[in-house]
Amino acid sequence: MKTCKEVLMQGETIVLDKREKRRLAGEYPDLCLTCGTCAGGCPVTGVDGLDMRKAVRMALLGLDQELVDSRFPWICTLCGRCEEACPMNIDLLKMMRSARTLRDRDKVPGVMHKGVEMCLKTGNNVGIPKEDYLFLLEDLGAELAEELPGFEVPVDKKGARIMVTINSKEPFAEPEDMFFWWKIFYAAKESWTTTSENWEGVNWGLFTGDDDSMKEIVRRIVENYKKLECEYLLLPE
Repeated sequence: MKTCKEVLMQGETIVLDKREKRRLAGEYPDLCLTCGTCAGGCPVTGVDGLDMRKAVRMALLGLDQELVDSRFPWICTLCGRCEEACPMNIDLLKMMRSARTLRDRDKVPGVMHKGVEMCLKTGNNVGIPKEDYLFLLEDLGAELAEELPGFEVPVDKKGARIMVTINSKEPFAEPEDMFFWWKIFYAAKESWTTTSENWEGVNWGLFTGDDDSMKEIVRRIVENYKKLECEYLLLPE
């Protein structure tokens, strides 16, 4: 005959086993009170029917694939306001990002996974060739030098204090937006540099739940940072 303690321990093991089988359930979401605090703080509640309480219930009921295939994980911005507000401290962000991770890569919405593949191939999300990128920086630097005497865009400058990454949408479509940072650096007489390769500042591997790609993109940036012996890394994104 089992003692009360043994019965409780067995019950606890059964509960934990069930939790482990729920791939998307996060940490203890069965504590959810359906109070709506998460939904009330979410900036995209109601978009295509999104309600964080619905997502939690789907995970708890074992509807993992239904959640993975839904638009909910992609409408969610992963801003964390729901988790911050949750009175039961449920791991909501882990649940939603896990759903993104479990989506087949060819079914990731929009161009995000294509951007990840392009970044791994070329060093930036939109595939700007190195020669074109360097020509653009030189041209923009010369244009800004008409306003700021002696200005030039430093590239691969070893020993610079700050290494700056760049959002590829700027050199691709909004190049003059980079002037804002550059003018600040010039006014502050700051020592900085960007890099000729792997300069992308937006890690879509992170956003799409592709951990292997996320880590590789980060590794390349850190490699540049160490090679150039910089003191700070700036991610303007």
